[in-house]
Amino acid sequence: MTDDLLQKARAHLPPFMKLLGVELLVVEKERIEARMIAREDMGNGSGIMHGGAYMSFADYLGAMGTVVNLPKGTTTTTMESKTNFFAPAVIGTTVIGVSTPLHRGRKTMVWQTRLSNPEGRLLAMITQTQMVLEKVAKPKE
Repeated sequence: MTDDLLQKARAHLPPFMKLLGVELLVVEKERIEARMIAREDMGNGSGIMHGGAYMSFADYLGAMGTVVNLPKGTTTTTMESKTNFFAPAVIGTTVIGVSTPLHRGRKTMVWQTRLSNPEGRLLAMITQTQMVLEKVAKPKE
């Protein structure tokens, strides 16, 4: 089942994550793992990855964790996110993200994402709350 989830998620990678170069590695109900390279065009002008790139990467991983846990007929949106930065990702560094659930409820899910370098150094820790929403039918044109 986990290979099916991974293949399905890879096939539906959002355009912005493609732009960032996100590569999904693990998609399970209890763990989402991916990596991306800190590229020059993601930099802050000082040779390190911009904080917004950290946050975008982590937001996607927490949202993906929620998506694979959603009941039928629901969708999700981020309602809160908190980021702590610990170390810089120098341009050229591979950034590894691992997201795990802290809470998976009917109305909200909370995911914690750890971003690290290949040596295991903690770069940032992000905790986000995802709201679970009933899908609304799209109006017919």
